Amino acid sequence: MKKLLFLFAFAISLTATQAQNRTGQLKHIVLFTFKASSTPKEVENVAKTFAALYGKVPQVKKMEWGINMSPEHLDQGFTHCFTLTFNSEKDLADYQQNPDHKAFQAVLKPHMDKVFVVDYFVEPNK
Repeated sequence: MKKLLFLFAFAISLTATQAQNRTGQLKHIVLFTFKASSTPKEVENVAKTFAALYGKVPQVKKMEWGINMSPEHLDQGFTHCFTLTFNSEKDLADYQQNPDHKAFQAVLKPHMDKVFVVDYFVEPNK
């Protein structure tokens, strides 16, 4: 039993170490729903303020965004999607502490209903 627990702990620590040492493009996907009380102009301001982080925050290597228009209607109310590209987990962490990102959060907070975030390293097709 002790050997099994040791192997399990070793496997978890190895996986955590591998995740911390990942390289390649790191994608940060952010989706928002907005409060019903927010006007279209306020939502547009939030989106433009977020998009303006590209060029202000040096860790952001690429940013794309758009408004959902899927005919599948599986969006659960999420309307705006932003995809940011980073070179590393450290760059993502630095971005999250950046004063411009924090200022954006202050613009977002009164209007955000829900947020959904996914971070992943791009896996090449084999």
